[in-house]
Amino acid sequence: MSSSIRIVKICEYCKNEFIAKTTVTQCCSEICAKRFYKLKKRNSKINQAEIKTAVKRMPEVYITSEKLELIKEKEFLDLKEAAFLLNISPLTLRRWILTGKFISSKAGKKHLLAKSAILQFLKKVSSQLTS
Repeated sequence: MSSSIRIVKICEYCKNEFIAKTTVTQCCSEICAKRFYKLKKRNSKINQAEIKTAVKRMPEVYITSEKLELIKEKEFLDLKEAAFLLNISPLTLRRWILTGKFISSKAGKKHLLAKSAILQFLKKVSSQLTS
């Protein structure tokens, strides 16, 4: 059974007017349909790539509010926690430890830093900045 529907539509790909025989037809020809499909696939891949790069660009939240409360109570901090207090990356803090700016104790593979040493360092830096 053939359809007697005739609808005037505009092709999604080439933007030319055509007569469609069904209500779901989007393109005027098979060539336009293939090109439109390829264009949609390309755009969806580009959007996915943009979303992935946007997610990678967003900074990670190392410390939540609950962890911040725990940091305030602790006497010794690990690299991530100490770096958060100093507002630097853990890698920078590790380099400072290796060069001797900070003294740390190692518990296995973890570096532990005294919170009092970190606070003294911050006071020393702030006094140098003000003078």
